[in-house]
Amino acid sequence: MAGTAHCSLQAKRLLLDPRFEGYKLSLEPLACYQLGLDAAVAEVQLRDDQYTLDHMRAFGMYNYLHLDSWYQDNVYYVDQFGRVMNLSVTLDTALQKPREVFRLPTDLTACDNRLCASMHFSSSTWVTLSDGTGRLYLIKSGKRGSSTSEKWEIVFSEELGSPFIIAHSVSFVKSDAHSIAMLLLRVEKDELDTKGSGFHVTLEWVTIAERKEGDHTYEIIRRRVLQGKSVPHYAAIEPSGDGLMIVSHKPFIFMQSESEKLEENDDVEVPNEKKDPLYYWQQTEDDVTITVHLPQDITKDDIKIHFSPDNIHVTLKDQPPFIEGKLYSSVDHESCTWIIREDKSLEISLIKKNEGSRWPELIIGDTRGEFITDSSQCSEIAESLMHLTSEVMNPNPEKENPPCNAQELEECDAFLEDGASLCRFDGDTLKVTHVINLGSNQYLFSVVVNPREMPCFCLRHDVDALLWQPHSDQPENMWEHIATFNALGYVQASKQDKKFMTCAPDYSYAALCECLRRVFIYRQPTPLATVLYNRKEGRQVGQVAKQLVATLEANDPILGFQATNERLFVLTTKTLFLIKVNSGN
Repeated sequence: MAGTAHCSLQAKRLLLDPRFEGYKLSLEPLACYQLGLDAAVAEVQLRDDQYTLDHMRAFGMYNYLHLDSWYQDNVYYVDQFGRVMNLSVTLDTALQKPREVFRLPTDLTACDNRLCASMHFSSSTWVTLSDGTGRLYLIKSGKRGSSTSEKWEIVFSEELGSPFIIAHSVSFVKSDAHSIAMLLLRVEKDELDTKGSGFHVTLEWVTIAERKEGDHTYEIIRRRVLQGKSVPHYAAIEPSGDGLMIVSHKPFIFMQSESEKLEENDDVEVPNEKKDPLYYWQQTEDDVTITVHLPQDITKDDIKIHFSPDNIHVTLKDQPPFIEGKLYSSVDHESCTWIIREDKSLEISLIKKNEGSRWPELIIGDTRGEFITDSSQCSEIAESLMHLTSEVMNPNPEKENPPCNAQELEECDAFLEDGASLCRFDGDTLKVTHVINLGSNQYLFSVVVNPREMPCFCLRHDVDALLWQPHSDQPENMWEHIATFNALGYVQASKQDKKFMTCAPDYSYAALCECLRRVFIYRQPTPLATVLYNRKEGRQVGQVAKQLVATLEANDPILGFQATNERLFVLTTKTLFLIKVNSGN
């Protein structure tokens, strides 16, 4: 990936607590309210041909409850009659029944291969909606959460091929035209994949724009497709619509359409012709030799070479520098020489300052040269590495320090075959501009803290869970560590039946739920009203973090889970539960 910046996530030490002592189970009662639904949630079971782990992650673990982050305590779901139902909460003691705000025009039961209906709130007045059959709706909603101002009106509707779910969407203005960009997720059959699962994952990046300013009619202006071999943990478009970020175990690449391939072939005159190297170089333990084939009209007087301890500068006939840049390692510049050989080639000799070291490249970042290895050097390298290899497993088990035995590893030591990575794609070049290898930093969940920014993602760092806010407009601070949930990375690993995980937008608590009934809440540490001592260390404890457990009175599986600063919303097939976690200010 030439031109890709390899980055790392920088945690803020002030947000880490190395003295965190764990969560104390609290028995304080949690106020829990429940609302019976007029009609069951439009749950779609996986079909027999949706048998892979990717199908389960994308559709089987789908969150059917949608939180509208633009308005406080405002949630939506779709019922089995195709109605988009809304619950807006102001007072827990005066809860209204969920109300219908929109009805899908299509009969959901008529489509055999449909997916679950999905939606995303692009802005405070725009919604993208899919009925699960392959049709996309762009809706102007008005100010949501109020029965007087909320009116959903279809502005654009089009069939976009095979069924999909909406992963993310944004609303922005570009070139004085209002645009909506969205990511559509599909798991599709891959006839070419004979050794894997037989499926691949696609993310279609669709941009819809207003035809003319004030015209109020919209059309699709661009469709781009990314393809990968795993369902992304996180996929979001930047607020400006100029790029997107993806966290996934397997890499995604843009698939070119036939027209784009033709345009690219027109731009590149001879795309497959390999250029001859500008120079050749070889090395020993003591020196480096560079060979350059000179044009016929070049004489000794036309050549100017400047050596310095870390740089080389070669100019031919007052032209721009022929070879220039920083050397991989320092040289003894006063001992460096050059000559012109009989075959009209320029030979430059560099004397290494650090004898014995091997250079992986001559000039840092310069790929115009070709390294030549002779057979004697190859045998030397092979011999030096011989002690690291063997044709038999564990050839000397009686050795004082035997190699690692995989059977002695615990389950928590095992990692997936491919480590996850975070990639940022440019919308114009369709190339990866930034990449972060997440390694063992397990992805936990995503949450919207500020709806005008990209969603945050939470990763496990050692035992903690760290929340990261992407800033696409700040290249020097593109991922900011904004909050820490102490020991949550360790705690959640023990919850084998967990289904959903989230946190409050103000970071006051994190929560996770199991597939059935149980909800766990982890509050941030708060100051104590009474004096408490740590008996082991003999010191006063200033604050304590509490764990709370709620058990829902329902036998139906949990289908949706969302958190606001004050409450948790839990959706089952026929009931919507509200758990009061924090009291309002």
